[in-house]
Amino acid sequence: MLRIALFLVTNFAILIVASTVMNLLGFSGYLQANGVDLNMTALLVFCGIFGMSGSLISLFLSKWMAKRSTGTQIITEPRNREERWLIQTVQELSDKAGIKMPEVGIFPSHSSNAFATGWNRNDALVAVSAGLLQRFRPEEVKAVLAHEIGHVANGDMVTLTLIQGVVNTFVMFFARVIGHTIDRVVFKTERGYSFGYYIVVMITEMLLAILASAIVMWFSRWREFRADHAGATLADRQSMIAALQRLQAEQGVDPGDMPGELTAFGIRKAKGQSLAELFSSHPPLEKRIEALRYGAQ
Repeated sequence: MLRIALFLVTNFAILIVASTVMNLLGFSGYLQANGVDLNMTALLVFCGIFGMSGSLISLFLSKWMAKRSTGTQIITEPRNREERWLIQTVQELSDKAGIKMPEVGIFPSHSSNAFATGWNRNDALVAVSAGLLQRFRPEEVKAVLAHEIGHVANGDMVTLTLIQGVVNTFVMFFARVIGHTIDRVVFKTERGYSFGYYIVVMITEMLLAILASAIVMWFSRWREFRADHAGATLADRQSMIAALQRLQAEQGVDPGDMPGELTAFGIRKAKGQSLAELFSSHPPLEKRIEALRYGAQ
């Protein structure tokens, strides 16, 4: 129920922001005045507003949504030795990476996982699961935290958001260009649009979105290699390898129950993503371990 509410809040915010921006720009449609030809500039602006606003709003709400969807409890005042160690370790890694200390939290999950999110590198959130803290050795937890700090220091959340926004823009743009062409050539619509146009746009958007997601997921996999390298640099290489090996040992046993919308920000992928590596947000763990062993980034 909470995830549905968060989804509705996000989409409502997107509609409000996009509508407001289009009204301010005096947007009146992406057909030329003759009602026949496409105004390519207006269409690109329309697609850019909707494509980018969704990604940017999700980014700005990312910390708030992550806390609520995972039940993350932020450590404001350490209550025990474990929480004190977490705060001190994140502070040490943040100083080493040259970023402002992020918020630190623990989320109640048996799964061994961790994530970092936030709209910029100096206003981030790093959280680890209770299961990871219970089963990982301190040096492995530190390596996982270093991996997440690496994501923050590399600006991965912002870059992924911008890539997703650009991809969304061009998916919408080309779907409407194709829909317009088919509506004129096949359905012989002379002015405005027929019902067939909207059907073609909907189908084309779905097909293009599948292809475009491969681009986004490629970047997501590449940034995991970079974050692993950061973890090896900020902590140490052997601990980073050991942490990934422990995650590897838990595959198929640990359910990995972090919300799907945060999968790309976790240190491990969601269960079932191995069905199609091309569309997976994370490289296989064996490849990540091999990259660290042989110095690949």
